Amino acid sequence: MKALTRVSWVAVLALVLLAGIGCSKKSSETSPFDDGGDPAVRAAAQQISSGIVYFDFDKFDIKPEYRDMLRQKADLMKRYTQIRVRIEGHCDARGTQEYNLALGERRARAAYDYMAMLGVNASQMELLSFGKERPAVTGSGEAVWSKNRRDEFRVISGR
Repeated sequence: MKALTRVSWVAVLALVLLAGIGCSKKSSETSPFDDGGDPAVRAAAQQISSGIVYFDFDKFDIKPEYRDMLRQKADLMKRYTQIRVRIEGHCDARGTQEYNLALGERRARAAYDYMAMLGVNASQMELLSFGKERPAVTGSGEAVWSKNRRDEFRVISGR
């Protein structure tokens, strides 16, 4: 009888944990961007979200070819101060989980600092590192890895 009770409690706990994990992921990923119905804000948010910054292996410096793109994002964010952006840092599959989380954060921080230097208010930006957990492309080899070493920009608020 005690064994059956333990099994039941373990099963219930597992279901609760799985339900919680599924719900938390769903709510953060599917919450719609609220632009307040303003088409100009919507267009600015779409432009800010587009464009990815790529990095060399084991590097987190912003390459010169991405500076104009970041400047355009910064100009829009200064014009539409209600827009908030999450800068997401990513890595390729090589390296430990801990190392890649730290490197992803340094990559996101590099874009954050550059945009702050251009005049974007720090309250409009936040950082998040996914390390190697969300590859843009699966597989191996430099062609794949180079697409996974990146910063992406997610508009999280428009009001």
